[in-house]
Amino acid sequence: RATTLGIVGESGSGKSTVAAALTGLAEASAGTATLDGDDVFAGGRDLRRRISLVFQDPFASLDPRARVSAAIAEPLRVHRLTAGRRGRAGRVAELLELVGLPADFASRYPHELSGGQRQRVSIARALATEPDVLILDESTASLDVSVQSRVLDLLSELQRELGLTYLFIAHDLAVVHRMCHDVLVMRAGEVVEYGPAAELFSAPQHSYTRTLLAAVPPDRPREKV
Repeated sequence: RATTLGIVGESGSGKSTVAAALTGLAEASAGTATLDGDDVFAGGRDLRRRISLVFQDPFASLDPRARVSAAIAEPLRVHRLTAGRRGRAGRVAELLELVGLPADFASRYPHELSGGQRQRVSIARALATEPDVLILDESTASLDVSVQSRVLDLLSELQRELGLTYLFIAHDLAVVHRMCHDVLVMRAGEVVEYGPAAELFSAPQHSYTRTLLAAVPPDRPREKV
C-alpha cells in the first residue's frame, strides 16, 4: 500500500497486457494475481472496482460528446456509489477538487480542456470508484514536460493523501526513477529483473536492464571538443 511499482520494457514486452489482465480488459490464460488475498482474475465487480486504470491518451479516453460531469459520474452510476443525480453531482465536484480543477469544469467538454486538464479529469474518473490500486499506463507520455511534471506532482500528493498503490507503466526511465519504489523489467512477456528502484538503477543485474539504462540520455549533454 501507498507505494509505486514501475513496469518497464520495450514495446511489445507485455506491460500493457498486464494492465489489461488486471482490469478485466483481457483474459489471463495462466498465472494468478491477488489483492489482499483475493483472486483478482476470478473476482467480481466489487473486487474489480478496487483497481482503476488511467490511459495514455487523455483525449481518446474521454467521450468528446460527453461533458466532464458525465465522464466522471459514469463509474459512480455503474457501481451505485452515490444516491441520485444530486449525489453524483456533489461527488463529481469533490473529485474535480481532488485533482486540482474547479467544480465548474464539470460543464465543459474535453475539447475545451488542455492536455493536462484532460488527464486530471481522467484521474478523477479513475478515482471515482475509490480504488486501492491505480494503474497508470503511459499516462503522462503524451504531455509536455512541464505539464507532465505537474501531473506527477499531483499523483504523488494523491498517493500520500489516499494511500493509493500505483502500477506505473512507462518507457521514460527518468520518470520511473522519480516515481517508483520498486521496478519490474519485462522483455518478450517475461520478467527479467525486479527490485528496489534505487538498487536497480544504480546496479542493474540483467544485461537487458543495463541496455535500457544505457539508452537514457544524460541529464546534461556532454560538451563537444
